Amino acid sequence: MLPLLAASTASAAAAAAAAAAAPHAAAPSFLEPPLLVSILLLNLFVLGTSRLRAVIGASALQGVVLGVLTVAKHAEITLEIVAVAVGAIAIKAIVIPRLLHKAMRDAAIEREVEPLIGFIGSILVGAIGTALAVIFSSTLPLRETDVNSLILPSSFATVLTGFIVLTTRRKAITQVVGYLILENGIFIMGLALIDAMPFLVEVGVLLDLFVAIFVMGIIINHISREFASTDIAQLTQLKE
Repeated sequence: MLPLLAASTASAAAAAAAAAAAPHAAAPSFLEPPLLVSILLLNLFVLGTSRLRAVIGASALQGVVLGVLTVAKHAEITLEIVAVAVGAIAIKAIVIPRLLHKAMRDAAIEREVEPLIGFIGSILVGAIGTALAVIFSSTLPLRETDVNSLILPSSFATVLTGFIVLTTRRKAITQVVGYLILENGIFIMGLALIDAMPFLVEVGVLLDLFVAIFVMGIIINHISREFASTDIAQLTQLKE
């Protein structure tokens, strides 16, 4: 997991530097700052709550915000942009949350218990990580329109939030949400690089996410069937 996070951060930094050379960047929309702030607040909410239904709902709301942000980030609204925005909302805010709610009902669980890092500790780590993301982003060679933007800090902070949830929570369902949030951070980075990154890559990220969640859903179903629980600690009971 640590190499994955390091590689994501390094790739994001390199891509941001490449985007700085892109000419004729569009001015940021007035909707962009409040949308990015809402994403950061949802990150902290996910880190601080034990209720699985609330965690799934927060990730779904992030999906809606990302869909709106996709449109707000572009100067011209084209069919491709609308398709990516609708796809993001459909997959992140509707399809995946419904699958997670079904898995939660089937497993008869409501809360995350005994995480490796407590909820207060997770919020503190997330807040510190967000502050460091802002500092780190300010050192990158950004375009003039992105110098005072929160889009890169939001991307780094969201990736970190997903990584924290993915590595410190015991319930498989919560870990799926962590993967979803981590991908949301990568998606935000894609929006930051709209002048250098083709939409085919963003669509590919959505497809990769859907496949990964589908596979995780199968794993959750097998864990629940064998152990009547989605606690990953039960995997230690597996024998050949």
